[in-house]
Amino acid sequence: MKILIWTLFSLPALAFVLDLLLGDPRRFPHPVRLIGRWLDWLEPRARGFKMSLRASGALCVALTAGLSAAAVYGLMEIKLIGMIFMVYFAYAGLALGELLDSARDVVEMLEEGSLEEAREAVGELVSRSTDYMSEREIRRTLAETVSENLCDGFVAPLFYLVLGGPALMWAYKAVSTMDSMWGYKTEEYREFGWASARADDILAYVPARLTAWSLIGVGRLMKLNWREARTRFRADALKMESPNAGWPMAATAWLMQGTMGGPAVYFGTAKNKPHLGPDEQEWTLEKLKKMFRLVLFTGIASVFLFQMVKVGATTLLGLAGL
Repeated sequence: MKILIWTLFSLPALAFVLDLLLGDPRRFPHPVRLIGRWLDWLEPRARGFKMSLRASGALCVALTAGLSAAAVYGLMEIKLIGMIFMVYFAYAGLALGELLDSARDVVEMLEEGSLEEAREAVGELVSRSTDYMSEREIRRTLAETVSENLCDGFVAPLFYLVLGGPALMWAYKAVSTMDSMWGYKTEEYREFGWASARADDILAYVPARLTAWSLIGVGRLMKLNWREARTRFRADALKMESPNAGWPMAATAWLMQGTMGGPAVYFGTAKNKPHLGPDEQEWTLEKLKKMFRLVLFTGIASVFLFQMVKVGATTLLGLAGL
């Protein structure tokens, strides 16, 4: 029992360290890629169900999230090697190390003048078209995707890891993967992907706000523009179509004094995204590097704070005899 309690309390920190050290090994069968293959197999069959596309999509959400949690839980229950699976799934569910490594690679390409390579590299991080991006647009896009994915790829899965262990974490990751594959307002996915998009919005609601306030707190320690960010980021966050994406993005934009938003092309359709942060403030390479440090320190702070809250809550429940 003591070993289990120790593992649960220390697991997020261990997973975080492994994420920073190992990232996402390309040749290893990552669970997200396995979920993606499952969804590719499931989609055409689900579209043939004798029910509405919304209902079919909702059934897929429940089925995939449930199977993911059950598979992770079952593997963790295997004698002798269950602990290894527990650590692996906790580490594999976090993506901050890979996100920062990929972002730094793009910055390095821009420093070397390799604009075409930078377009291709940033295109692997975002769903918008990057074929004709200028260097300035690449820098802005990089700031947007790193700040948004701090929540989606790290704080949100960490939140569910601390809350309910790797099984709950991977239920969330399954929903997040479905949203990234199906949650688009295109003709093809407007109805079928509706449930995955709504489920992701609900599950990321609290983590997105925790991410924003954690950024503000760390920004204060880094002596960034935290006072103005604290008073102005919420109004900007509400401009976004997504109920969650704008929170970490707006907080980062005001902290770093860099403008986000503006024109972008998604699946051949031009969109003008709301402006976040101060007007006409360019994202320089030096500003991006400083933002990466802000994101890393926020990740460290999140691990510490989430574990402290869980330890405190567990202690209080124990004292109350619950």
